[in-house]
Amino acid sequence: MPFPPFFSELPEIDVPFAPDVVTTRAIASPEGLAVFFDIHQNTTLSPHQHGDQWGTVIRGKLHLTMDGTTKTYGPGEDYFIPAGTVHGAEIPAGTQILDVFAEPDRYAVKRD
Repeated sequence: MPFPPFFSELPEIDVPFAPDVVTTRAIASPEGLAVFFDIHQNTTLSPHQHGDQWGTVIRGKLHLTMDGTTKTYGPGEDYFIPAGTVHGAEIPAGTQILDVFAEPDRYAVKRD
């Protein structure tokens, strides 16, 4: 199911992927950043680290690798990545994810 039409009014974030690969919509506050990711093409996230991150898979699958161990998450399953944990992911096309970052500036929010 696509995200509801009003999501298109939410701001995007600046990610290193073209819009035909991944589209994003964000809700930002001074305390954190919530981002809806809609994955259009198979996507790989290289290992990286940052502050705390919590997420849930809305549709599709997420193959998340943390500290060398890979686990697959499906719809309704959530995950927590503690600050400083090295992680990466393989995300198939058609996946939708909600991620909430403790760092409000994890990604720059695009403002019109």
